[in-house]
Formats: sequence, structure tokens, C-alpha cells
Amino acid sequence: MIRTATKEDAAQVMPLMLDAIGSIALLLAGTLDEKEAMIRLEAFYMQSGNRISYENVLVEEREGQVVGMLIAYPGDGAEKLDEPFLTSIQNEKGASEETIIVTEARPGEYYYDAIAVNEAFRGQGIAQLLMQSGEEIAAAAGYSKVGLIVEAYNEGAYALYKKKGFEEDGELQIGDNSYRRMVKPIK
Repeated sequence: MIRTATKEDAAQVMPLMLDAIGSIALLLAGTLDEKEAMIRLEAFYMQSGNRISYENVLVEEREGQVVGMLIAYPGDGAEKLDEPFLTSIQNEKGASEETIIVTEARPGEYYYDAIAVNEAFRGQGIAQLLMQSGEEIAAAAGYSKVGLIVEAYNEGAYALYKKKGFEEDGELQIGDNSYRRMVKPIK
């Protein structure tokens, strides 16, 4: 059953999120320590008004267990959703500290920030169901396309997104990693 995430889902959503966003988690959290990043990002998950807030998360629940998640939001408000991360990093490191948080989403699109499925449940179409639900939310909100990024080296995910109707739309550098931007028109 796909549903909107709740704060109570944090313990099950966070490992999936970290699996999906990898090193981006360290950039968002403003720390190189993975444990500290998890603590900081879970605090952001529990708050409203940021890109990884529970408000922007859909989950697939099976028998009381969160087995998949999609973080998605309108690209029009993406910079505002990144402000809490920037403020946190600047408060900790000082206003003069140069911070690099790349806004991945573009105005006019509904953006899939992260998609992940528990390893034991992969291959069952859960990611596809989550993405379809995201498209329905996007269309209902008046968006005509969805966007995402995929690691440049991840040919398997790239091929899957191409098969699902996504087309390449440029490249993006986040930290030390290169990503391909992809967009898909929706009805």
C-alpha cells in the first residue's frame, strides 16, 4: 500500500534514503561522519519545509513494514527546501564557510529526489509503483513533467529510466560525483 510517510516511519525510511542518495547525504548534513549525518538527516526528516521532510515522502508499506520510498516535490520550491540545510551548515561552520549544496530540481517540473526499495523486496515493481504515484501527484498539481538525476556510472538505473520514458537532459556535478539529469513528460 502506497501512502504518505509519517514521522513514525523515520527508522525505516532513513536507511532507504541513505541507500538512495549516498554521498549527497554527507553534503546535506554538512559532515563527513556517516553516523552524524544519519542523526542530522533524521532530524530534518522529522521537520517540515525541507527536501527530505516526511511531508515529501511516499512509502510502500507491506505487512506494517516500509519496503520502499520516494522523496518527491515541486521543483519550483526546491531552493526554499534547501535553505534549512544551508542555514544549518552556515550556523555550524560560520557564515564565511563556502557551502556547496546543488539544487537538483528545476522550476516547472516535479522532482524525484530519491527512490529506494529494501533489498529483500527488489524486483517486485515497487519502485515503478512509487514513481507512478509520484506522476499522479505531479499531474494533479498541474505539472507536465517529472525529473530526476542518476549517477553517471549507473547504467542499469539509467536504462530502467529510459525504458520508463525518461530522456537525458544534461549533466550535474554534486560533490565529487557526476549525474545525468533525466526528464519525463506526463499526462
